[in-house]
Amino acid sequence: MSTDTAPAPQSFEFQAEIKQLLDIVIHSLYTEKEIFIRELVSNASDASEKLRHLQLTEKNIHDADRPLEITVTTDEKAKTLVIEDAGIGMTRDELAKNLGTIAHSGSKAFLKALGEGGQKNSNLIGQFGVGFYAAFMAAKSVEVFSKSWQPDAPAYVWRSEGTGNYTLEPAPEYTTRGTKIVLQLKDDAEDFAKKHRVEDILKKYSAFVSFPIKLDGDHVNTVTALWLRSKNEITDEEYTAFYKFQAHAYDEPRLRLHFTADAPLQIASLLFVPKENPEKFGMQRAEPAVSLYCRKVLIDSRPKDLLPEWLRFMKGVVDSEDLPLNISRETMQDKALLEKIGKTVTSRFLKFLADEAKARPETYDAFYAEFGVFLKEGAALDWTHKDGLVKLLRYESTFTEAGKTTSLADYVTRLKEGQSEIYYLSGPSRAAIEAGPYLEGMKARGLEVLFCVEAVDEYVMNNVREFDGKKLVAADSPDAKLPDAPKPPAADGDLSEDQVKTLAEWLKTTLGDRVTEVKASDRLVDSPALAINADRFMTPQMRRMMMAMKKDEPEAPVKVSLELNPRHAVIKRLAATREANPERATMVAEQILDNALIAAGLFEDPSKMVARLYKLLEQL
Repeated sequence: MSTDTAPAPQSFEFQAEIKQLLDIVIHSLYTEKEIFIRELVSNASDASEKLRHLQLTEKNIHDADRPLEITVTTDEKAKTLVIEDAGIGMTRDELAKNLGTIAHSGSKAFLKALGEGGQKNSNLIGQFGVGFYAAFMAAKSVEVFSKSWQPDAPAYVWRSEGTGNYTLEPAPEYTTRGTKIVLQLKDDAEDFAKKHRVEDILKKYSAFVSFPIKLDGDHVNTVTALWLRSKNEITDEEYTAFYKFQAHAYDEPRLRLHFTADAPLQIASLLFVPKENPEKFGMQRAEPAVSLYCRKVLIDSRPKDLLPEWLRFMKGVVDSEDLPLNISRETMQDKALLEKIGKTVTSRFLKFLADEAKARPETYDAFYAEFGVFLKEGAALDWTHKDGLVKLLRYESTFTEAGKTTSLADYVTRLKEGQSEIYYLSGPSRAAIEAGPYLEGMKARGLEVLFCVEAVDEYVMNNVREFDGKKLVAADSPDAKLPDAPKPPAADGDLSEDQVKTLAEWLKTTLGDRVTEVKASDRLVDSPALAINADRFMTPQMRRMMMAMKKDEPEAPVKVSLELNPRHAVIKRLAATREANPERATMVAEQILDNALIAAGLFEDPSKMVARLYKLLEQL
């Protein structure tokens, strides 16, 4: 009488280099242990996708009615985690080949790469088939049950503790198509047997997998990958729900851009502008928040090298099938390729903003009021996208009503004949600039001046330098070249040229090193004097910053060019007082200079001025 006995499991000894490889995978390759769940779910998704394509060509598929879904089961008591798919499955030979890839040529190539500095080398790509082995970071033993889609192929189970060997044996009890991975967790990885912990990981990395993921019976990936759907199929409500989910936001997006590109790279992207500036009111600096995906699997939720720094306010998703991943999928292999993706996305966003500004100017103006500071930062620092950014800048000007802005392109259309410069003035507010003396000469000549009222504006102008071939020049700079202005008719008591020259020489002697020169001005109409900073690069803002950085060092004296309005009553009176009462004239001269410094934003120590004013008041 004969009895049937189950065949004994076949044991396969890992080669020496495979033990080394597994040690690297388990202890060195991944920075976050939780990554193993992403890897196993991604493999399950790939197997399901292969089955879906196979259904188009094959009619005889085992367990054909089984739905394509991924089930994850936790068991805290048994300390196990089970991940099962209904995908293409594997035969015995495929199990040996696919899970033994590292035991073949791939392992030697990988180890050679590591030996050549691969652990610090970004040229390692995900071609070695080691993602599955991340399971051993958390599991002390792994069982893989699998049954192929082929109806007559028997099921097998692959077992290993990730040390010296693995076994293969038939698994007649596993009758359904697909693959089931059973992980017996290590003592220090027991939290991966907790439902809430696994749910957080699935939502973080696998939220947009194409197939339903059911965790202990609950469907966890309920938000679809909108960026891969046609825009015509998506409602505003769906976009808003996706934004809130992806950005962890409570507001509604201000703007959105949904686009796909096939050349030069295959990219699908869905970008959002939040309602409010996250750095408003001096709040902390925003972190990059456009997530990077590869075929709907999260690669990096906050990639720092994807988009330029000035786009850190953006939310959304960029997905590319062209991404070559490094061995762990955690960082990009090719930084140059990542930069190409970022350049493509950034260029599309700038074009989108330009279209908004043209088609919906009020919408763009509202966006700019909230986020213009980021565009200014980019215009000053991002040479790659500088031209597109500069066209998007907006400023109030002497030709616009308060609260209304103009672009540099529009400014150029209003240039006077022969005008080759774009003029601007910096100050704390429009009202403060309009109250100062520096606009007088511009208004007299009918020249438009942009108002730069944010701290970053002067830095932007100094870095941008020109637009459409026209230099950007501060109206209070010695570099400003003004055309001749209409001369007012002569009045009784006007100073002659010789008197003005004599007064200027006396003022230069009296004021000493505080001024580099004193001369009659062609900029003034209603004010008696103005100060022009001799160092055009040392703006008031820059000077204050330098002083803050060198608190313990003595302050370098401000040196300016003092320009006079010889038609002004104060200057005429000073010329007369210089001979009649030299002491009083000296105090008046110093006061005129201090007043000019105040208007220029260069006045720093009021103590001497206050004492002088009291002396002048005593003489009334």
